Amino acid sequence: MRDYSADLAALGQRLAEAEKYLNGDDLRTRLPRLESELSRPDLWDDTELGQRVTRAYNQVKGDVDELESLASALSDAETLYQLGVEEDDNSVEPELQSGLARVSATLDRLELRSLFTGEHDEHDAVCEIHAKDGGTDAQDWAQMMVRMYQRWAERRGFEFEVEDVSEGQEAGILSASFIIRGRYATGLLAGERGVHRLVRISPFDSQARRQTSFASMSVVPFFEDLSGQVDIEEKDLRIDTYRSSGAGGQHVNVTDSAVRITHLPTGTVVAVQNERSQHQNKAKAMQILASKLAELQREERDAELAALAGRQVLVGWGSQIRSYVLAPYQQVKDLRSDYETGNVSAVLDGDLDQFMEAFLRWRRAGAGKVDGPGDAS
Repeated sequence: MRDYSADLAALGQRLAEAEKYLNGDDLRTRLPRLESELSRPDLWDDTELGQRVTRAYNQVKGDVDELESLASALSDAETLYQLGVEEDDNSVEPELQSGLARVSATLDRLELRSLFTGEHDEHDAVCEIHAKDGGTDAQDWAQMMVRMYQRWAERRGFEFEVEDVSEGQEAGILSASFIIRGRYATGLLAGERGVHRLVRISPFDSQARRQTSFASMSVVPFFEDLSGQVDIEEKDLRIDTYRSSGAGGQHVNVTDSAVRITHLPTGTVVAVQNERSQHQNKAKAMQILASKLAELQREERDAELAALAGRQVLVGWGSQIRSYVLAPYQQVKDLRSDYETGNVSAVLDGDLDQFMEAFLRWRRAGAGKVDGPGDAS
């Protein structure tokens, strides 16, 4: 049997690092508190509170269980190795190799979490896509991007909620807003902020010429409740209602249930039409508006600190971040991390994880810094 001492030591070190970036001690302190909260008989008197506590408990318990399972698996591997050495038994080696591979694979997955540096990376995400230069092709590209992120969300088991869609003049969409619900949605989508470029033979050009078109993506954390943190005065709002045009059932076509809210001091606009009533659409629009204003405040604070520190922003909001080329060759390339693939169809079908991880590693390596969500609308 070969010497596995170094392998075991390396995995032990990685597990110790996982304890740090997952804040294992804090998780173990929070768990009994959350268990106590869950046992409260009046918890579900407030449905939203009950959902938040349950979600927090499941996440914390999941992390604690994973850390303890890793520690147990590593301990078992060490015991098996010592047993094999003491008894000069090579037959345990396949089982040992398999156990170490499982521990390593789990740590590989967990280590992505160490790349999240934002205060709100763990939150759900409010996303907007806008067609930019390129006419009908850009509007079609914007619709393709919505599908791409929807498929990505489905791959990860995240929820995807379309809140508002503005249809294009001939094809595609002018814009769409949606919420992706899932742990670390904001952190994972951080590198998707900015302008995405598509190069292809235009399906809308009778002469089949190559067309370059652009669409932008913005991402901000979604907060269920920001009362007391973001002050929104009624006098600062313009609220318009209109007839819904998206999915949601026949009722959307017969009542002015869609709501558009404009925050006059900042010019921030939010539209929601996917809920079943005007009241529900307004409530959701106010949640999204509060989330956007909270992120805007954070951006302003960061900009002030950056000015004081003299920091250079290499990739600002609205910058072109990625090219998707369908003709004359097949390639998707991120212009920051330089990660690329020739499997364009897989990317457009939601295979984005490698791009997201490459961006996070690029950012951690100090190659650049994205300040704020890059609302390129």
